[in-house]
Amino acid sequence: MSEEIRLTQQEQVRRTKMNALSEKGIDPFGQKFERTATSQSIKDQYGDKSQQELNDLNVEVRVAGRIMTKRRAGKIGFMHIQDRYGQIQIFLRSDTLSEFDYELYKTCDIGDIVGIIGTVYRTDAGELSVKATQYIHLTKALRPLPEKFHGLQDKEEARRRRYVDLIMNEEARRVAFMRPKIIRSIQRFFDNRGYVEVETPVLSPILGGANARPFVTHHNALDMDFYLRIATELPLKRLIVGGMEAVYEIGRLFRNEGMDSTHNPEFTTVEAYLAYGDMTDMMELAETLFETVSTEIRGTTEIEYQGHQISLKAPFKKVHMVDAIKEVTGIDFYQVKDVEEALKLAKEHGIEVPPHQRAYGHIINLFFEKYVEENLINPTFIYGHPIEISPLAKKNKKDPRFTERFELFINGKEYANAFSELNDPIDQRERFLNQLKEKELGNDEATEMDVDYIEALEYGLPPTGGIGIGIDRLIMLITGTDSIRDVLLFPHLRNR
Repeated sequence: MSEEIRLTQQEQVRRTKMNALSEKGIDPFGQKFERTATSQSIKDQYGDKSQQELNDLNVEVRVAGRIMTKRRAGKIGFMHIQDRYGQIQIFLRSDTLSEFDYELYKTCDIGDIVGIIGTVYRTDAGELSVKATQYIHLTKALRPLPEKFHGLQDKEEARRRRYVDLIMNEEARRVAFMRPKIIRSIQRFFDNRGYVEVETPVLSPILGGANARPFVTHHNALDMDFYLRIATELPLKRLIVGGMEAVYEIGRLFRNEGMDSTHNPEFTTVEAYLAYGDMTDMMELAETLFETVSTEIRGTTEIEYQGHQISLKAPFKKVHMVDAIKEVTGIDFYQVKDVEEALKLAKEHGIEVPPHQRAYGHIINLFFEKYVEENLINPTFIYGHPIEISPLAKKNKKDPRFTERFELFINGKEYANAFSELNDPIDQRERFLNQLKEKELGNDEATEMDVDYIEALEYGLPPTGGIGIGIDRLIMLITGTDSIRDVLLFPHLRNR
């Protein structure tokens, strides 16, 4: 009884119609329906045919979809049904349908799902249609759809009820169908280069592979706490040790951090590792991948995104992090000899340095984030990251304060992160120990000591290039979408 009170008048009417269907012997929630055509296949095959040609062909089709519009005048009616490809008009006449079927049509509601058997037809107004000879009820919609021209105006509500957004919003459908095409394009790219796609564990007993706050869960059978992985890096490099030589994984990562237009707690990346390679191989791989995917999906490398003209045509610009800072601020960190001098410069420039970041490399990174990052619009490789922020990258032989690492920035955001991988187990152990010291100073994003990974390196990791690329951000760029929540079908949202 209490549920009845909560129903709107429209919902009550629809339930009454549902009961009426049952009384007529029709299952309101239907059975299988065999389709022979879709809205798209009809347009592709018959879109160029005239009314007379279609009458002569007399092609019968079986189509199905959701009713999106309905209008009726006496003994004739029109409606549009929507399938995954779009909409097709249905033309209904009382003299070409049984009396029973026409009565079903008269009482249907927008949102109901129906099957239509009929012939391909062009109306006098010129619209390609299906002239119905049979009307089959498939599913009763018990809730009305939002008003056609406004859909779900509240973006938060659209993301929360993505199923309604997909029904009403052509842009939401476009992005939803384009996302898997982009991921397939990425897979083809790596497969064609001889990389092997692998899967590694989502649950990890050790925090490693990146600097990030984790989600923690408990495994009852083992009575152990596990982290949801923040990166796939360390398991993939174990496979390089094992001799697989070129591997990649497209997978979900989980970081218990803030949310904004480019950050979601779970997100998708591709990580790839190439034995006998280095950072420069990863630069070539990244720029070729971005160029290839954009060309395959959009037919061009030129993109207008958030008010900027961006070219994904390789090669991309390459700048050392220190040079990028000097270009904007005039400060040459090559000439800064100690932490005290770096701290003094930070204070002069209004940069707050947390206790766990009171180190030369961290201060360089803070300057970069404040002065450089947001101004990198066209694709730019920033390389030469300080050792303090790069615990898994090889040192630069000429200046061991820096590493063989780069990040790819587009439109002020990071899209990729890559290294010449650190394969010296003694150096790696020291880097892990330094990370533990940072954790003690309050850096809850610092990585932990992974003894098994050190052991793997002791068996010998060949010189290796590795890269991680954010797939969600790439999809945002390719589809022209402003928020990560709109390229994820089910983004995380606060409770109502």
